[in-house]
Amino acid sequence: MTEFFRIESPSFDPASGEARFPFTLNDLSFTEILTLPQGADAAAAASPNFAKLLGLTALVLGVSYYKLRAPLVIEAPTIPLTAAERAFVIDVYENGLGEFYARNALSRFGKLVLTAPDDTNERQPAMTLPERTLLPIGGGKDSLVSVDLLTHTGQQFTPFAVNPKGPIVTSVDAIGASPVYVTRKLDAEMIRLGQTEGYYNGHVPSTAINSMIASLCAVLFGYNQIALSNERSASEGNVVFDGRETNHQYSKSLGFELLIADTLSNATGGALKYFSLLRPYSEARIASLFTKETKFDSVFSSCNRNFRLNGNDGPLWCGECPKCHFVFLIFAPFMAKDRMLRIFGKNLLDDLANEQSFRELAGLTGQKPWECVGEILEAAACFYTLTRHADWHEAAVVRAVKADLFAQYGEEKLQRAMAECLTDSHDHHIPPALAAKVAAYAV
Repeated sequence: MTEFFRIESPSFDPASGEARFPFTLNDLSFTEILTLPQGADAAAAASPNFAKLLGLTALVLGVSYYKLRAPLVIEAPTIPLTAAERAFVIDVYENGLGEFYARNALSRFGKLVLTAPDDTNERQPAMTLPERTLLPIGGGKDSLVSVDLLTHTGQQFTPFAVNPKGPIVTSVDAIGASPVYVTRKLDAEMIRLGQTEGYYNGHVPSTAINSMIASLCAVLFGYNQIALSNERSASEGNVVFDGRETNHQYSKSLGFELLIADTLSNATGGALKYFSLLRPYSEARIASLFTKETKFDSVFSSCNRNFRLNGNDGPLWCGECPKCHFVFLIFAPFMAKDRMLRIFGKNLLDDLANEQSFRELAGLTGQKPWECVGEILEAAACFYTLTRHADWHEAAVVRAVKADLFAQYGEEKLQRAMAECLTDSHDHHIPPALAAKVAAYAV
């Protein structure tokens, strides 16, 4: 039997706010449920724009179920797609699942077949959306820098999150604005099978998933912009597999941003904009901007151990993972040492147990970790700055890597790299008027 994965017809009940997404994988059936806030605009819920977005959301949510067997055939028999939308969906299933394929040694690039009815209407009718911004909050430093930028440029925004918990909730509380929250309930049988022999498991493009869910809320509750907080280093990949670069952060990359922005624009007749507010910046530049505001110091976290499906009751920062190490490294050149130690609880650069992890981040050994961390040269440049920093040059890890860092890169290259980290890029998709205001504040 040829294996297949089918996306069935999704449904939405405006009264309850419940959206249901059924899927079929060979002889298995699953249903995922989203619970959106009540009070959606009735006309928007009945619009062809929302119907289009609901179908596209079903296709993107499907990656979590598809990956159990990763068949070559994907079917969407009741969801009409334009040529551009087909390309978008294939991109999500090829590049969005790139890390999953690489880590499971599965060759899928260029081999997937998507069958769906043709939609010859390349652009949906225009709709009207109020000039408001929906801002996804992840609980980490990036989205909180976006909060600061939007606040100081006078932009009206609403925090948004899917399955909020831990640092997301405490960050939104500190923001002080009423949020839009969505509950996402994955099918329990899918989760069980993912831990069962004979089925695959692995990374999915969560930013793509949450962005599609955000688009549903933008249409139903009236927002004409979704502003992400993805930095320029998210476009750098991890390894080459199956003939192309594989990127843990693919759905945060500029290439994907442009693709999904075009998809959402066409689905709403040009009404809905999608962009990353932090795209001009390196991770180091974002860290420098974060130091302007202190009110989030005790509530934010970029440690992924706080965002597992089963929750986490531990500290905000584990201090052991590559994400903790990277964030500590990029904050160190810009933030007072006593403030750093209050945030992280200890000096992560003074523990030689962390040396291997820091070496991987700076490209001195191994490969770039499968984490949402910045560019290798950027990490090396921050280390270079610390070798000359009064607060950090004597730290055990800084001393341990210094000779190899200089030997591999040379001082001149590291100096140039640090200067480039602090130079803003013009390669972004921010609306021009907003970009000018943000650039003026972020000097």
